[in-house]
Amino acid sequence: MNKLTLFLTAAIAAGVSTTAAADDDLWIGVKAGTLGLGVEATWRPVPYFDVRAGYNAYTYEDTRDEAGLAYDGELDLSTAYVTANFRFPLSPFRVTAGVFSNGNEVVLNSRDDDSFQIGGTTYQAADLGRLEARGTFDSIAPYAGIGFDFRIGNTIGLSFDAGVLFQGEVDVAMNATGPIASNSTFLAELEVERQELEDSIGDYEYYPVVSLGFTVNF
Repeated sequence: MNKLTLFLTAAIAAGVSTTAAADDDLWIGVKAGTLGLGVEATWRPVPYFDVRAGYNAYTYEDTRDEAGLAYDGELDLSTAYVTANFRFPLSPFRVTAGVFSNGNEVVLNSRDDDSFQIGGTTYQAADLGRLEARGTFDSIAPYAGIGFDFRIGNTIGLSFDAGVLFQGEVDVAMNATGPIASNSTFLAELEVERQELEDSIGDYEYYPVVSLGFTVNF
């Protein structure tokens, strides 16, 4: 290895070391919030700006009435993301914008009952079986929010985020498991129920994001 190569290698190593020390180059953390439990990496190439990438997942279970029927429900959360964060000088405050790969779903299964009111007609459980519904959202969803980063000794830190994930309108697929499932008259009434259910869970279009995180500088 000649002297020029040695000099360039040493200069690059010194530059990387200085950048890491000055700009807190790489932070790894865990977080918890309305998108579930997650992991996150933060890279700060220049002062007052960083890029973050992470993954969140969780399943919330609930029993609830939707569109006049009782369901056992799940909100299955699964998101991966990249965000750009613009920090304010001499302040923990930042503004965040990003994009999420969105696998969030709403899964509903009708609770056991003797009969079901579907589209104005009463159906017996022996004929209908069970109603199953799945609501999905846009696979790519933009995000906007604010945050605060509190760091101690350039080694550990706490973060807080609040914002909105723009998931788009929910798209509900619905079917029955019983012998009447392919009947044309029943399918027409089931479509009415599906549209009512879609309207009932439409609030998930704008999903509120709040999280707390713990980070370590590497």
